[in-house]
Amino acid sequence: MNMKAIKILLTVALPAVLGLTSCYNNEDNAVETAVQSTGINISNLDQTVRPSDDFYEYANGGWMRSHPLPAAYSRYGTFDELEEENSTRIKGILDDLQGSSFAAGTTEQKLYDLYGLAMDQDRRNGDGVKPLMGLIEQMEAAATSEDLFEIQLALAPLGYSAFITAEFTADEKNATQNILRVKQGGITLEQKEYYLNTDAANTSIREAYKQNIVKMLQLFGFTAEQATQKMANIVRLETELAKVSRTQTELRDPEANYNKMTLAQFNANYPNVQIEKVMNAMGARSAYIQELVVAQPEFVAGVNNLIATMTADEYRDYMEWIQINKAARYLDDEAEATYFEFFGKVLSGRQEDYPLWQRATLQIEDNMGEALGKLYVERYFPPAAKERMLQLVRNLQTALSERFDAQDWMSSATKAAAKEKLNAFIVKVGYPDKWTDMSALNIDTQKSYYENFLECRRFWNAYTMEQKAGKPVDRSAWQMTPQTVNAYYEPTTNEICFPAGILQYPFFDMEADDAFNYGAIGVVIGHEMTHAFDDEGHMYDKDGNLKNWWTPEDEAKFKEKADMYAAFYDAILVLPDLHANGRMTLGENLADHGGLQVAWTAYKNATAGQTLPTADGLTADQRFFLANASLWAQNITEEEIRRRTITDVHSIGRWRVNGAFPHIDAWYDTYDVKEGDKMFLPKAERLDLW
Repeated sequence: MNMKAIKILLTVALPAVLGLTSCYNNEDNAVETAVQSTGINISNLDQTVRPSDDFYEYANGGWMRSHPLPAAYSRYGTFDELEEENSTRIKGILDDLQGSSFAAGTTEQKLYDLYGLAMDQDRRNGDGVKPLMGLIEQMEAAATSEDLFEIQLALAPLGYSAFITAEFTADEKNATQNILRVKQGGITLEQKEYYLNTDAANTSIREAYKQNIVKMLQLFGFTAEQATQKMANIVRLETELAKVSRTQTELRDPEANYNKMTLAQFNANYPNVQIEKVMNAMGARSAYIQELVVAQPEFVAGVNNLIATMTADEYRDYMEWIQINKAARYLDDEAEATYFEFFGKVLSGRQEDYPLWQRATLQIEDNMGEALGKLYVERYFPPAAKERMLQLVRNLQTALSERFDAQDWMSSATKAAAKEKLNAFIVKVGYPDKWTDMSALNIDTQKSYYENFLECRRFWNAYTMEQKAGKPVDRSAWQMTPQTVNAYYEPTTNEICFPAGILQYPFFDMEADDAFNYGAIGVVIGHEMTHAFDDEGHMYDKDGNLKNWWTPEDEAKFKEKADMYAAFYDAILVLPDLHANGRMTLGENLADHGGLQVAWTAYKNATAGQTLPTADGLTADQRFFLANASLWAQNITEEEIRRRTITDVHSIGRWRVNGAFPHIDAWYDTYDVKEGDKMFLPKAERLDLW
């Protein structure tokens, strides 16, 4: 997905001692120090709590009290607060379009039209579920499984592949080339635990899901009796798929999820899937799928058996449900509300849905997000922020290289290879260098909002096939839109990416001092960098290939340390009856640890020789840790904690602080944490990795 990317070369990087917040005066070659803020809002703290007993509560207790959980949210934290602010900005951009005129066929006109359709509540309610009924009636009229398969193929240009997920992505053992990857999918609740676990919480969710299916199907004209029978068929098929699905933890093993074979071998092993017909219908020529990767062979084998044994009624009911569930949020108020009753209230504990403008904005972002991102960065992302961020990235790269040198458990050969990989990073900041051409997307205001949503799906499927099928990986492509409040590391391209959306307070502040910026966005950068060396990322080489470059001895030492950290998080109780999943979250927890270690080193490099002021009774070093802890402030429902513990490879916000900080020696020194304090860990029990 990334072509022509510009690599940041450390040989021409600015020295690490150059701080984030200094500015250069070209007229007299003098360095001027700007008047800086600390970036810390003291009212967000709870200073009645000792930081060595509960740092999360100390750093965020005030914020949590002043930001009670809004009814529309299952979790509301600093991430969500910034995302909400970005949504308001996006709404402003879209509202401004409504007051302008554009030439037909321009991207602005398409955004204008799609947003207008999304916001036209009267028209959507007038249409009701009619936009989908033609397809439902077609499925109802299909008498055989063969007839239904033809309908499945007709839906393939929308990216639909039924029981499996089929996509073109980088070949993990030939990372410059895209390859077809067939992997597990097909279950609405996504995680197998919802279907198979018998504890009270999951059983309750499962029963509510069944009720929701029945209620939703009745909106489409089925009687209660018909809907109940269809629900039984749907749940049976999804449960069978869940039985052969891997857990989130099992999906984190790249080698175990890479099984290359020829098309002939696939057809011999899984003839009922008819993968060639499916991919041809999606727009991929047979020549481009002569080799493919089967990520989870036992899942595809289970699908092959299920197709052979399921009845036409089960096949029909399953396909109807998938299309209905995907459509519900784009139809009328009743369908949206019914969807929310389960997926919002039951699964996450939300009390009410977002207002129409916010739902519409999020949906436009889902379908035309990059186009909105172009307008967003023109308005909200100054070039100076990008330059400042690139400087900080270079400083973090230098610090990580120093951290490698400091590790006595790594051999010189592994250190050298690690530095090669570090120096080969592709760094993306703010927004892509080229924008997607959306001229082929047709938005037609004579059609319903839902029908235009389908056109967006059709466009993106065709675009993906054109860009990826049989093509080399485009290393310039982005996996997030510019306005996204997040960041990522991609192992197959060895890239780190920081969209414009996250480069705002409280993650990044052009006016704040180094203690704040290294503690906030600096740790985020270090987090993404050390993903390249976590329990998954370290299995890929500098070119993005799944290839072990560690010595056996170093690999064994790394695994021992990682296993200890997984066990530490496994022991954490996120609820009185629920443990964290330390193995599933291991990669993110290792990256949190690495981010703190690397950012601390970079911060110390950047401020070497400086006298750092104390402000509001807090030293600069203390503000470093507060800046980081504040990123994870949140209020969250019990339902959302349960959901995320099953589905999310990240730890809950509280434990990204109280789990991570006790393993950082600098935190002990900064806050004078001693034996007997509640968060104290003996030195021998702390992770000593980076």
